[in-house]
Amino acid sequence: MSLHTIVLVKQVPDTSNISGDVMRPDGTVNRARLPAIFNPEDQEALELALRLKDQHGGTVTALTMGPPNAANMLRECLYMGADRAILVSDRRFAAADTLATSYALHKAVHHIGEFDLIFGGRQAIDGDTAQVGPQTAEKLGIPQITYTQEIQDLNLQKRTIRAKRAINNGYEILESPLPVLLTVIKDATVPRPFDVKRLCTYKRAQSKFEIQSTVDDSHDLISMDQLLEEAQLKGLYIETWNIEDIDADVSMCGLAGSPTKVHKVENVILSGSEFKKVPATTDGLHDMITELMQDHIFG
Repeated sequence: MSLHTIVLVKQVPDTSNISGDVMRPDGTVNRARLPAIFNPEDQEALELALRLKDQHGGTVTALTMGPPNAANMLRECLYMGADRAILVSDRRFAAADTLATSYALHKAVHHIGEFDLIFGGRQAIDGDTAQVGPQTAEKLGIPQITYTQEIQDLNLQKRTIRAKRAINNGYEILESPLPVLLTVIKDATVPRPFDVKRLCTYKRAQSKFEIQSTVDDSHDLISMDQLLEEAQLKGLYIETWNIEDIDADVSMCGLAGSPTKVHKVENVILSGSEFKKVPATTDGLHDMITELMQDHIFG
């Protein structure tokens, strides 16, 4: 029995490097000014999927919806050990909220076909909604285990999985039939480094957009179809799908399919005219924490 796992991944702006230079006057982030990175929790989700593949065999498919340059992150998935990489990209997906994103992803999963597991990070660092994974599971009509910390057992004969899930002040152990979608929290695992042999191989993997740009830049009489076929034969094609490929309804994609409306964006600047010096002692810290809790700043 072969295990097929799909991992939902996303390329995100590196929000740890936000400075005044990347903020627009309206307070929104100019994503073009930030480096793009592999969403950390998605990378950990991929690692958990690859560990199950190491133990049970099978295949891992990395799937993303994003702009053409998300192919860079998909190559990283291949470097780590993914067997297949799929880029769902179309201008009509732009400005999608979580509802439209999960709609497109569930259509792409249907287009992939049969699967046993879907992994994804709990949330992306550019949105922090933690909604796309659960919404995708709902649309697929499959169970979900959110906030996964650890995979404790996978029984392919019984077709069940048991996972440790984080909750407030503790954890719980859940068992689910397959197929199931799991979202993975930060620090669940440590992603493996890139495999050198795979890096040397898959650094030449290209999406349809990248192959198209090669044709545009070339003065040779070579066709797009020839290059696509060559990449596919060599196993170096990052499959690239648009709205028609996944049979999606245009009215449910992108801005048109997104009911979320942002009415106002405000910059909140915390400032104060007074300060209080806290002694660097256990009692000093205790008093400071007690005071902050009494003021409902946290706690």
